[in-house]
Amino acid sequence: MIKRHKTAKQLFSYPSYWAECYGVSPFLPTTREEMDALGWDSCDVIIVTGDAYVDHPSFGMAVLGRLLEAKGYRVGIIDQPDWRNTNDFMRLGRPNLYFGITAGNMDSLINRYTADLKVRNDDAYTPYGVGGKRPDRAVIVYSQRCKEAFNDVPVMVGGIEASLRRIAQYDYWSNEVRRSVLIDSTADILLYGNAERAIIEVTHEMAMGKSINELSNIRGTTIVRDTPPGGYTEIDSTRVDWPGKVDKIYSPYEYIPEGKCQTNKEEESDVMPIRVIPAPLRRKEKLDPEKTYIRLPSFEKVSKDPVLYAHTSRILHLESNPHNARALIQKHGKKEIWVNPPPIPLETEEMDGVFDLPYARVPHPKYKKARIPAYDMIKTSINIMRGCFGGCTFCSITEHEGRVIQSRSHESILKEIDDIKDKVPGFTGHISDLGGPTSNMYTLNCNDDEIQASCRKLSCVYPTICSNLNTDHSPTTDLYRKTRAVDGIHTVSIASGLRYDLAVEDPEYVRELVTHHVGGLLKIAPEHSEKDTLSKMMKPGMGTYDRFKRMFDKYSKEAGKKQHLIPYFIAAHPGSSDEDMMNLALWLKNNDFKPDQVQTFYPSPMSLATAMYHSGKNPLKAVTYKSEDVYTPKDYKQRTVQKGFLRYHDQNNWKDLRNTLIKMGRADLIGSGLNKLVPAEDKDKQISRRPKRAKPGQSTGASHTSNRPTNAKNMAAEKARKKNNQASVTGRSSPSNTQKKRKPKARTR
Repeated sequence: MIKRHKTAKQLFSYPSYWAECYGVSPFLPTTREEMDALGWDSCDVIIVTGDAYVDHPSFGMAVLGRLLEAKGYRVGIIDQPDWRNTNDFMRLGRPNLYFGITAGNMDSLINRYTADLKVRNDDAYTPYGVGGKRPDRAVIVYSQRCKEAFNDVPVMVGGIEASLRRIAQYDYWSNEVRRSVLIDSTADILLYGNAERAIIEVTHEMAMGKSINELSNIRGTTIVRDTPPGGYTEIDSTRVDWPGKVDKIYSPYEYIPEGKCQTNKEEESDVMPIRVIPAPLRRKEKLDPEKTYIRLPSFEKVSKDPVLYAHTSRILHLESNPHNARALIQKHGKKEIWVNPPPIPLETEEMDGVFDLPYARVPHPKYKKARIPAYDMIKTSINIMRGCFGGCTFCSITEHEGRVIQSRSHESILKEIDDIKDKVPGFTGHISDLGGPTSNMYTLNCNDDEIQASCRKLSCVYPTICSNLNTDHSPTTDLYRKTRAVDGIHTVSIASGLRYDLAVEDPEYVRELVTHHVGGLLKIAPEHSEKDTLSKMMKPGMGTYDRFKRMFDKYSKEAGKKQHLIPYFIAAHPGSSDEDMMNLALWLKNNDFKPDQVQTFYPSPMSLATAMYHSGKNPLKAVTYKSEDVYTPKDYKQRTVQKGFLRYHDQNNWKDLRNTLIKMGRADLIGSGLNKLVPAEDKDKQISRRPKRAKPGQSTGASHTSNRPTNAKNMAAEKARKKNNQASVTGRSSPSNTQKKRKPKARTR
């Protein structure tokens, strides 16, 4: 009988490697001198990363490095190497087992280019924030350099850049479908998602003497095959235009492993045939998922046919549940890309073990006092969970971390607070975040293991919250209260994204959050106001936002605080028309929001929204050549106009917005007044003659304050300022703040 809910070998139960006798290193070595100081003659594993080495659990290279160290392996770090030659890739010598390659915490192309394909000048993961310290497509470049340096050493690639490119994927930067990164990088194996289970199993098997080419069925890995494995059932999903009546394919074809003589009948008898079932007939068969794989359209087909690309994207996302996912196969020329099912999520005890490892929690000493912006942002933050079941189509979290939420225990989180107090220089008592991909999904999962094991839904909260989803936030509320009670902690902020459609299901959580953990401003992401666009995002309607805002305002008032919501929106998303953006701009104006920093849709590899962008089809439903078309603004000028609607208040956008509104037949929105969106053309010259001045109560250049509505206090201050100016003109003196006499304050002890 097939188990409905799969389990995995306990992460820390693998036997330790012999090198555990060396113990724990203060920092994983980055030079031969550091290796010598530790008494090492060589490294077992060398991790090459595009980020500066920060020994902190928010940095992937530190997590996997410390985990391997805990199992007895000697791990070295080559951080931000010069990729123009092989010198840096040889500085730690030849690893005994393999090179592990990652571009870093961010995709190297997203890190380097804006959504408008302009080069960024900075890199938050580099000392002093300097840009250009890693190559474009870093996984490919680093892997090839390692192969040049030591061509007989296996290479493993992973991290988000490799994870999102495990099969053929649309590449926004070159505007084409590219091959699996495993092919282009010449690497031997790819680990996708959070890779703790996979890297421990692969490393253990190699340490026991197995070749990396023998490791073909490890969950969370992708490999290159010459032929599919025998004894499997293939579900043929290479087309979308099956005829109305599909007959079974009764003559199975046989794959002969490379190297076997096809004329040798004795050897042929050992080869197990593969049964092929057309996709439309798969539901009529009872198939063992452990011995079933799905054949995707080949790279050659999806690179030329956008509809097949959208179809392939849909299949990939439907096969993301680790408890029912089947292996995927995709032909690239004469090679086969084989994607094993996703890894089994970590249990709470395993998550605790990973985060309890002996991280130094600071950058490597070699950087001295150099500021690393990404570290400054997270040095006092705590990751309490992983994964996201929201399924937002524009986001890559689900494709990388999965939909099953993995949470740490309260005890482990409180222990990390003690570590921060002890190890972070200059800690002031402020925990900057308790979160993760979504701060309030902590401990939330399906109420029924059997239902979860069979579910293939793309989202647990769209179009409505699933009745089987646990929405009880009390473990999170209790955690907040415990962290505030820790000695030496005066403030605990929540900075991670908040899923407000879940939050409104637990008013006590919202009260706790608003009363104690919002520092005046809370960022949330409605993303849009219009139903058609929201349906392509898989986001809730604005009615849910309004419900949350009422709760937020109510509890803020009860707490005696003046606090504001800062909503984020996306322009030029698939499905978003100019009319949708116009309506969103009107919503913003009616609600007195004037966003400063806004975002344009960025087609990241493998996301469903990217499939819409490239194909013009909707992969949220079955894809055919006649299925729903999705309009997407792709032209640079139109994307700029849609972005301009979000900044309707910016004079630089008025000309384009006026032209667009006239073309739309909405010239009635041009002019002065509450019901107008942009001023008439003659207002441009008048405003351009006025000196630019910060809005009352706002600081120039501070993006978050530009969204804050002008309150009564600021208006009163502005009124007083004008009165003082008028008094000075008429000759009447008005003492300045420095001239006014102040009453002495009573001293307190």
